[in-house]
Amino acid sequence: MQGDAVEVARRLADEVLRPDAEAVDAADRVPRSHLEALDAAGLTGHSVSGAGLAERVDVTAALAGGCLATAFVWIQHQGALAAVARSAGPAARFAPALESGAVRAGVVVTAVRGPSPLRIDADRRLTGSAPWVTGWGVVDVLRVAAVDDSGDIRTVLVDVGPGMTAEPARLVAANASGTVTLTFEGVAVPADRDLDVVTADDWAAADAAGLALNGALPLGLAAEAARLIGSSSLGADVAAARDALLRAPVEELPAARAACAALALRAASALAVHDGGRGVLAGSRSDRLLREAHFLLAFGSRPAIKASLLSRLAPS
Repeated sequence: MQGDAVEVARRLADEVLRPDAEAVDAADRVPRSHLEALDAAGLTGHSVSGAGLAERVDVTAALAGGCLATAFVWIQHQGALAAVARSAGPAARFAPALESGAVRAGVVVTAVRGPSPLRIDADRRLTGSAPWVTGWGVVDVLRVAAVDDSGDIRTVLVDVGPGMTAEPARLVAANASGTVTLTFEGVAVPADRDLDVVTADDWAAADAAGLALNGALPLGLAAEAARLIGSSSLGADVAAARDALLRAPVEELPAARAACAALALRAASALAVHDGGRGVLAGSRSDRLLREAHFLLAFGSRPAIKASLLSRLAPS
């Protein structure tokens, strides 16, 4: 089954995503046709297919190599779908529609730390702001993580609608992902939309254990640059970084993630040299991949990933 899903993702990248990549780079929205192609290929529900980490990494990398903005929207949907499918409550009823693509989802999980976290009060109302919410204008529901009155992290499924204000983020790349800062102004959460509640420590532990999959995005970009250059040695570096990411224990995941991001930057830079003068044209493939590598240096980062990257890129 692994080979089937990976080959489907690679074929979809070749036939649908890659031909549109430069056009999507200049757009403000991922095309519906890309998301519908993922539906038709059976990849919209991939996170509940029972696939192991290696297959999930390879599918994600294949899509990211074709069109990073599309893969970015898709990977958020995977996180929401997995959480809904795991839920033991009534909200699990949304899983089939999410799996098919009839309902599209994003995630709001970046605002549970810091001095002003997103909160859900005793009246089940969400208040506060969250940066880096992806898929705005495309998604129908959001998996939202917020701090409750006891200090625990409660995740809920919320319809996109009134009481939410979106401020678009103008990104250096993947701008078509529809990434915004989203403010909740007392948004009511129905009682049957709870997904999970965990302690802050358990949330942090789960976050640390889940870092590997996002490393697939820079792996896909690096593989795409290696393909365009025709470099077998760079391809071997991608394979080695993939293997290290899959083997890494939790405590070594930040370094493995950092290695993937640094490799993407190196590979995109090599492509810029390979393409020469045409690569300095705005909107060229070299321009796009370099900006995407820049974007992936910061996407999904954590202090330990940042420290590892800085030690690679600017050693003291």
